[in-house]
Amino acid sequence: MARILEHHAKQIFAQAGIPIPEGYPAISSDQAATIAEGMDGPVVIKALVPVGKRGEVGAVQFAEDSRGAAMAARDLIGRYIGAYMVDTVLVEERIDIESELYLSIIIDRDERKPRVVISADGGVSIERVAQENPDAIVSDTVSMTRGLPEYRARELWTQAGISGPIIPALGQLTHRLWRLFVEHDLRVIEINPLFHTPDQKIVAGDAVMSVDDSAGFRHPELARFVVPGTDRSWRPMTELEADAQRVHELDPYRGSARYLELEGGNIGFLCGGGGASLLLYDHLIEAGGEPANYAEIGGNPTEQKVAGMTRVVLSKPGVEGLFVAHNITNNTQTDVIARGVVTGIEHAGRDPRTTPVVAREAGLHDEEGRRIFEEAGIRYLGEDTTLSEAARQMVAAMTSGGER
Repeated sequence: MARILEHHAKQIFAQAGIPIPEGYPAISSDQAATIAEGMDGPVVIKALVPVGKRGEVGAVQFAEDSRGAAMAARDLIGRYIGAYMVDTVLVEERIDIESELYLSIIIDRDERKPRVVISADGGVSIERVAQENPDAIVSDTVSMTRGLPEYRARELWTQAGISGPIIPALGQLTHRLWRLFVEHDLRVIEINPLFHTPDQKIVAGDAVMSVDDSAGFRHPELARFVVPGTDRSWRPMTELEADAQRVHELDPYRGSARYLELEGGNIGFLCGGGGASLLLYDHLIEAGGEPANYAEIGGNPTEQKVAGMTRVVLSKPGVEGLFVAHNITNNTQTDVIARGVVTGIEHAGRDPRTTPVVAREAGLHDEEGRRIFEEAGIRYLGEDTTLSEAARQMVAAMTSGGER
């Protein structure tokens, strides 16, 4: 899941007609002071990192003048917020507010639809609001065919307890946010806080945008904005994780390819995804193995994609063996997996006759897959071998140095 930093997200907001505060990025305290001086009033200084709840960790500071802006920027630049070092701050005008609202659109995984979430209690963690006062949150799923018209958005804000002349503006802004969500294939779009000003205007005080990695090829206009990271444990992508993403994007229409690098480990783990793969991973650890990664190839991937992922898995320093395992592969062709794995091993500069490799496969064309694996010197286990036994044999192969 690729995230877009606040100042870039706000540029996209402004182009869509969503009001934003005046603000500019600064890479030094002197630059922050110059920007604040030009605004001639109180400012807000924010660390530009793709991390949530920045206000709770001191990554959002306030200043009355240029001198205070310089001090805040000096404090933030070079500091680590989560896994990210701050190298740029956003210097933004401070908005007079009457209240702070909350608005987001997310993908509801259970309903498999977008969900709009609205609250009159913005500016704080929405999780905290949900826990302390569930009635303060209004949400509803949105049909992709019907969309989110302004009248429906106004109804939701009214349900959230908002009334008065601000309602039409809120309906319009929410509709525009929905259009951005759909047009850019977003996973998350959020404004918190959404400022309601004393003169009955609304302004996006913050902006969070996350793009679906699988749709990145459709949006080259966003490529310069996105900060790639792993959606399993948000942090910057490692070089190998970025390499695996490129492997997937070379052929995004057929099969999936995901790679999560783990600390340490000496067994490359290449599985088919789903619950059986989690069981395989657990069995590998229970047998005394040390996985170096968690990688998935499923949905009948191409031979090229399998080869690329195999190369990535074996490229991590310290990896001495490879465990290729699926439960019942269904529409995934075992012979394609076999040819891809053998090619990937060659591209990684490994020899399966000296590097321990165990493949536990089952499914379409498994006899041909067995032939390809075994001719390459790879130990093949079929569906008559349990997941736990396959993991045990992988660990045993590591212990024996790959001797069969």
